[in-house]
Amino acid sequence: MKIEIIGGSPRKESVSIRAALHLEQVLKAQTKHQIGLINLNSFQLGSFQKVFKNIDETPEEYKPLAKRMFEAEAFIIVTPEYNGSYTAAIKNLFDHFPKQSRKAFGIVTTSTGALGGARSSQQLLLYIPALFGIASPYLLITPHVDQKFDISGKLIDEKFQLPIDTFVREFLFLAEKLNSDSR
Repeated sequence: MKIEIIGGSPRKESVSIRAALHLEQVLKAQTKHQIGLINLNSFQLGSFQKVFKNIDETPEEYKPLAKRMFEAEAFIIVTPEYNGSYTAAIKNLFDHFPKQSRKAFGIVTTSTGALGGARSSQQLLLYIPALFGIASPYLLITPHVDQKFDISGKLIDEKFQLPIDTFVREFLFLAEKLNSDSR
């Protein structure tokens, strides 16, 4: 199965990418799935203008991204909280590739504050069904993300291991079940 982790912050100095890097490392070490990381600060999609319906209809500069989006069988969205919601970069990405029918979505929110992006998780729970995706009910809410992971994604707060393990287990259960049913 192909799983794409979406690093949802467009900022070059993002601290939320630390959680995405950690999840990428964990999933690569614990599964045989193909794990990718789409870091949205590396793509300049521009404002939404057109839905990309397939790889051939996608502008040349976005074809590598389109290939990954169309071939992904599950997604994990990692987002900081921006003004009570997820980032505009995530909305823009999925506006270009909107129909993700029957694909599992894991939700990971981050904040340097105490709430860990809890409000953005609720917004994503509303958004994912609009994409025809299925959200894993176990969310990974990450307060004080800058104190949980170093810049390479290494976990530095061992007390946070249990929520990570539970999130990964529950997300994989859903993603693997949906993927096996679609064959």
